[in-house]
Amino acid sequence: MTDMLNEHLKRLKPYQKRICDGILPHYIGGAPCLGASEQTFENITPVDNSKLCDVARGSARDIDRASKAAEAAFPEWRKASGKARKQILHKIADLIVARGEEIALLECIDTGQTIRFMKAAAERSAANYRYFADRAPEAGDGLALPSEEHMNYTTRIPIGPVGVITPWNTPFMLSTWKIAPALAAGCSVVHKPAEWSPLTATILAEISQEAGLPEGLHNLVQGFGEDVGVALTEHEAIKAIAFVGESSTGSKIMAQGALGLKRVHFELGGKNPVIVFEDAALERALDAAIFMIYSLNGERCTSSSRLLVQRSIHDEFVTKLAKRVRNIRVGHPLDPETEIGPLIHPVHFDKVMSYRDIARSDGATVAVGGSRASFSGEGNFINATLFTDARSDMRIAQEEIFGPVLTVIPFEDEAEAIQIGNDVRYGLAGYLWTRDVGKAHRVAHALDAGMIWVNSQNIRHLPSPFGGAKMSGIGRDGGDYSFDFYMETKNVCIAFGDHRIPQLGVA
Repeated sequence: MTDMLNEHLKRLKPYQKRICDGILPHYIGGAPCLGASEQTFENITPVDNSKLCDVARGSARDIDRASKAAEAAFPEWRKASGKARKQILHKIADLIVARGEEIALLECIDTGQTIRFMKAAAERSAANYRYFADRAPEAGDGLALPSEEHMNYTTRIPIGPVGVITPWNTPFMLSTWKIAPALAAGCSVVHKPAEWSPLTATILAEISQEAGLPEGLHNLVQGFGEDVGVALTEHEAIKAIAFVGESSTGSKIMAQGALGLKRVHFELGGKNPVIVFEDAALERALDAAIFMIYSLNGERCTSSSRLLVQRSIHDEFVTKLAKRVRNIRVGHPLDPETEIGPLIHPVHFDKVMSYRDIARSDGATVAVGGSRASFSGEGNFINATLFTDARSDMRIAQEEIFGPVLTVIPFEDEAEAIQIGNDVRYGLAGYLWTRDVGKAHRVAHALDAGMIWVNSQNIRHLPSPFGGAKMSGIGRDGGDYSFDFYMETKNVCIAFGDHRIPQLGVA
């Protein structure tokens, strides 16, 4: 282990002790609590699958309390000025930065994500709060729509208490991505984090209280989807559900919320193509293709998990790719030299590992990896994996593996690249590499995906829309797109004068 790893482990201990000496609680109505049942579940670290702490296991009664607390807090927050919301959200951002080291270290040990990526988690999360803090004063702004005899104008009003259900990959940042715009819009929140990564959700709830957010606006209920998740999506006080996770879970949430006509925003699965044409800047394309699948352990919805390479450059490109993939370093997530850490949970590890045999049975080649990494026999470590000789109809090219696994598929020309790119049920993102400007526009328009990056890896711009098509989601995050979800648009029509009103029943 490097000296820096030992230093990170040393610095982790007080944070881990503070969080994990007791039972990780819920936060309801501004106070920590163990819940109605006082039952718990174990949280483990993917480094060696040992126990980190016990976590309060929520129930429908806890969701009821949290939802009613959010409902009670909503009217005053709705009336609060945008300036007042802005001040509190900036204070939350300041406190996130102040606790940045704690957030990064706990996120690594809880999820297996590497410190090289999580060390910026606090800055990215604070940026989410600062962006929407600055937008809060204008969240209700609308349009003037005059006609000959009337003035129509629109305004936006917060929808009410909302449920936020977040995933286990980069959980802290993704929680802020949803909660910050909800609070800026004037909504109250009930947050249900993933049961596999509960630690940093507690920090965010603590920070919200310390920043002076009024009680009941940010509620946290830990637990499982079949218990608290269902109860949250069905609760009558909750007006909308924002969910990040698997497509199959999203469809269940939509069904559960249908009875109450709940608004839903889903960021779901992806099987995103990165298309490399023969005229591309090939070394840059290689860097980006590797980064977008092997960073964050491959556990990201926007990963470029399908690499489509034009046949004329395929063999040379794949040879260079395989050499790079073999060199990717697997190790302890707190080691700065580590590029891939352990996968989140043994269940997920087994799922990802199963695709080695699936690939072989379908006729693909396991060119690199596909095996347990030798770093640790107890943790969920897998070597960076590369499948070649693949076709679009193979399971490895159709199913979201959600791990450090890349599938390479050759194509002949632009038309076939588009056909293969669209030949999945998902449509979250796409990446394409070419020096031909016309081709870039044609392919970008033809791909059935919510987001396209041309000659670039995934670069997030907070005002721009983030979301997918097909089975990858419903709705968009970012800028005004977030406010469109968390707020209702209201039209007000005022007559200029005594316009003609039709008369009925006049003798």
